[in-house]
Amino acid sequence: MKPAISIHYCPGCRWLPRACWMAQELLETFVDSIESVSLHPAETGTFRILVDEKVAWDRRVENGFPQPREIKQRVRDIIAPDKDLGHIDR
Repeated sequence: MKPAISIHYCPGCRWLPRACWMAQELLETFVDSIESVSLHPAETGTFRILVDEKVAWDRRVENGFPQPREIKQRVRDIIAPDKDLGHIDR
């Protein structure tokens, strides 16, 4: 079964647009490699991206937000380490 990505975000912090943007980037890049990307409203200050149950990004741990390049590389490293991301890897 293909992995599922979940993005947990704080609605009170108005991070839904950022979560949607990340979902779009991940769907475009991993369309054939993932089952789904889902959005989940979460507690205050949360912005966390999980691949199945493995944390790919946590704003509280990383002290900020990922750029699309960085999160794509982290997700790739979890689900398909041999996948070439083209210009992102260069």
